[in-house]
Amino acid sequence: MSDPVLPPDPAGPPAEPVSAPSPAGRPIRSFVLRAGRMGSGQIRALAELAPRYRLPFQATPPDWEAVFGRAAPRVLEIGFGMGAATAAIAAARPDTDFIGCEVHEPGVGALLQAIEAGGLRNLRIVQHDAVEVLATMIPPASLAGVHIFFPDPWHKKRHNKRRLVQPPFIADLVTRLAPGGLLHCATDWQPYAEQMLEVLSAEPALQNTAPATGYAERPDYRPLTKFEQRGLRLGHGVWDLLFMRR
Repeated sequence: MSDPVLPPDPAGPPAEPVSAPSPAGRPIRSFVLRAGRMGSGQIRALAELAPRYRLPFQATPPDWEAVFGRAAPRVLEIGFGMGAATAAIAAARPDTDFIGCEVHEPGVGALLQAIEAGGLRNLRIVQHDAVEVLATMIPPASLAGVHIFFPDPWHKKRHNKRRLVQPPFIADLVTRLAPGGLLHCATDWQPYAEQMLEVLSAEPALQNTAPATGYAERPDYRPLTKFEQRGLRLGHGVWDLLFMRR
């Protein structure tokens, strides 16, 4: 049994993330690494399953067809949390390959467990900043879709600059989508939904699939999370945005 630690990154500096610099010259991250309790199953999954289903960050694109053992449409999910929705989507769409990016180790362990339990051979994990993964590991025009579900809304105004969906990031992300590829965002925070709509609508390479209302109906492939179901029972809104690469 291997030690449950991350494999080392390959030699060479990572690409600079697409984010605004801080006053000290460091990039502004859209996430904060928070401590989380690891269950025994998650620890075991990291030790036994990570070598098969978790890829180390690298400064060049891997051979994705070799990684998955086939040529198939690929979708990148940014920030999958505990991975329940990611696993459900991968199970429902076996003809599509999924790359999940998440920095929080408990979530990575939980998704590894789901991969094993569901026999999901069309799902791989990269435990690294998705901005850097996008910049170095994903070739241009190679993705059929990108999912950004319930990213941290950074509620306080002074923290809004940390939100992931910003014009520089979206401009870079769009180059990784193939023509006709879909960018699907979802949030339960209305001010962030409005910002998403403004940013995505301003990107000339994207076209809103729901131009009449701005927001799309939730596609059947995106399952409701427990948190989302609770919010809906309490009358909270959820906004899906579905934009296509021209």
